[in-house]
Amino acid sequence: MASPARWNHVWVGTETGILKGVNLHRKQASNYMEVSALNRAQEVCAMCWGDEHESEIFLACRDGTVKIFSTEKGKFTEFRDCSGGEGLFRGLAVHESSLITCVESGLVKVWKEGTQEDGNTEINTGPNIAKMRQNPEMQHCIGTGGKENDLKVWDLQRPDQPIFKAKNVRNDWLDLRVPVWVQDLQFLPRSQKIVTCTGHHQVRLYDPCSPQRRPVLEALFQEYPLTALSVTPDANYVVVGNTQGSVAIIDLRQGKLVKCLKGFAGSVRSIQCHASLPLVASCGLDRFLRVHNIEDKQLLHKVFLKSRLNCLLMTGRERWEEEQQEISSLSQEDVKEEEQDEIWNMMETVQDKAGRKHSTEPPPQGCRPYKKPKKIP
Repeated sequence: MASPARWNHVWVGTETGILKGVNLHRKQASNYMEVSALNRAQEVCAMCWGDEHESEIFLACRDGTVKIFSTEKGKFTEFRDCSGGEGLFRGLAVHESSLITCVESGLVKVWKEGTQEDGNTEINTGPNIAKMRQNPEMQHCIGTGGKENDLKVWDLQRPDQPIFKAKNVRNDWLDLRVPVWVQDLQFLPRSQKIVTCTGHHQVRLYDPCSPQRRPVLEALFQEYPLTALSVTPDANYVVVGNTQGSVAIIDLRQGKLVKCLKGFAGSVRSIQCHASLPLVASCGLDRFLRVHNIEDKQLLHKVFLKSRLNCLLMTGRERWEEEQQEISSLSQEDVKEEEQDEIWNMMETVQDKAGRKHSTEPPPQGCRPYKKPKKIP
């Protein structure tokens, strides 16, 4: 039987190093680490799924280790030392049997399974990296960006030079250079386009297939730095959040603000849209996990998780309502079995007139207790 951790809908990593699994139906969060052994060195900086079946979660920590958590077993199964470069982890991905890490100093490393340190691939993407993301449809391609380090797309099979290098926009109306500060990025599904958000409240869309390297679309949202984004399943909209706790949905076809989501009280650290359902999950410094409906802006779930939250992963499962019924039926069966065991344990041993003891142990499953047939007069 699978672990109860398998039924969690959202996984969250915290500043204190705790991995939290949240079941939205029960409004219940579970910690999957020993709280007594935690320290700031185990802060979760990045997370990713280990496979398409979501049976493993990879966590990159501040101290340079990568932990592997099994959702089937409900525990950590492996710890890897992936230290190298300087700064915190800014991205984590898995390609085939290799692990891809990126740190703030710009060192991207491909850790191949079963090889020594010298056999790993290293790419220098430039300093002050803020984010590294993998293309889910072409997993050998990654995108990087940071402060004064504009968007670059790399092919891990040809790591010598980037296959796409963005060009900064033209000078502003005072003929001054526009600063570069990429905070987050994501590849659009079923396309080679890339959307980024910046610390100067800009949302930019790039198309490597077009002849120009400058953004093909740009939109502005408020006046505060944008910190996180996520593209909707239809690839027509992007959900962005900033340091003031404002979350908005922007149309990538026209570059216009469509709607804003409410209920936030702190800086947004991570946003993720569901792979097929109109849902978006977000978390941040206000310690709340929120799940909104993109279509009607309704706040569906709000769970307080006690710690400051850095990153999250949302499951791609679609049968949420049916899962709730399955979980409830399984739990009822478990309760019935426990009650039956308690009744059998409470029963005393019975002795007949000859002094022989009769066992009060329950009969084997699927068998009925023997009853002596009645005499026919």
